[in-house]
Amino acid sequence: MCVVGGGFTGLWTAHSLLRADPSLEVVILEAESVGFGASGRNGGWAEGAVAGDPAHWAARGGREGLLAMSRAIQETVDEIGRVIDAEAIDCSFHKGGTLTVAQTPLQLEKVRAHVEDDRARGLGEEDSELLDAKATAERVAVDRVMGARYSPHCARLQPARLAVGLGEVVERLGGTIYEHTPATSIEPGVARTRAGDVRSRYVVRATEAYTVSLSGERRTMLPVSSTMLATEVLPAEVWAELGWENAETMLSGERRFVYIQRTGDGRIAIGGRGVPYRYASQTAAEALPPRQAIEGLRERLADLFPVLGDVAVAGSWQGVMGAPRQWAPAVGLDRTTGLAFAGGYVGEGVAAANLAGRTLADLILGRDSELTRLPWVGGLGRPWPPEPLRFVGVRGVNAMMKLADRQEWRTDRTSVVGRVAHLVSGR
Repeated sequence: MCVVGGGFTGLWTAHSLLRADPSLEVVILEAESVGFGASGRNGGWAEGAVAGDPAHWAARGGREGLLAMSRAIQETVDEIGRVIDAEAIDCSFHKGGTLTVAQTPLQLEKVRAHVEDDRARGLGEEDSELLDAKATAERVAVDRVMGARYSPHCARLQPARLAVGLGEVVERLGGTIYEHTPATSIEPGVARTRAGDVRSRYVVRATEAYTVSLSGERRTMLPVSSTMLATEVLPAEVWAELGWENAETMLSGERRFVYIQRTGDGRIAIGGRGVPYRYASQTAAEALPPRQAIEGLRERLADLFPVLGDVAVAGSWQGVMGAPRQWAPAVGLDRTTGLAFAGGYVGEGVAAANLAGRTLADLILGRDSELTRLPWVGGLGRPWPPEPLRFVGVRGVNAMMKLADRQEWRTDRTSVVGRVAHLVSGR
């Protein structure tokens, strides 16, 4: 069995296959090092949610399929915690749930609509709850907070440590990981590298945003960049002022949102903003984030928590996530060619990659299971348009979203520009 990509999708796929059948020979080809891509560079949310409009999942699986998708990803959060505990992976896993906070009446209206959408697709109050300002502030002292949506189905973790620890588990189970061995193309029965070919009945493409580097796959995924920073360790008196004792992950309520976690070692990690897309699908994850992106994150952090106005930044980095044209992930296997794939998580892949890996294992092993009947089993849909349309489109939509946020903060009314941006992007 050959898996191309040493991120969460590839590692969980290998883990699931080896757990199911220890006699399998599983080889992972990784272009850099385990967890180098989005798996090690994200905000550390193992969230019980899958990207994609609920209407997309309902169209593929009906109301039952939509609810099955929701339940499967919610249960995945606990499955990840179970493996972390069983394998003693030190990655600060803590299931405290997640908050989407509102600081304006318009944001509160959107949060309320989110909860109503959850109800419409069959989720109950135990899955999604609307909190008022007082209940939200009792959890975390966000400035000018007006309310929040709370879901218990999310855990905080340190993603790079999870990736490295999971790689070690795969090797203990008998898998072989070849780092610094980029695949140049994937064909039926073979993954080609400059060092030689790896032949296998099944070849799994688990390359997410880096799919663009493979021959013939330039337009399959859109590499979307995001910037992260982590503060210095905050003193006890600051934490006493902030509260946040249950370490819920947190999402802000504007269109160009930021995502935040209280880390296991007492910092705040915040992500978002940045240069969303580089011409011709360049990834550049190893480059330093642009200064304006770091400044924007610091300003937003201080706006949420004024006490952090002069907080020191311990480090910053960026990464790229994979976005398919349908803005929803997929898992697939062509049994005739032996080619399998999973990805397109659009920034919600920490938990989804585990579910995808277990789904791929069932597909490859020929199991008819609840996982193989989920509505994301199938294709990724149409490709992205060629350049320069991709570049103009993504940069244009980002500029419109930025303008829409400014308008909505100023007027507290839904921006027409924002609606157009969502229509153009198809998201």
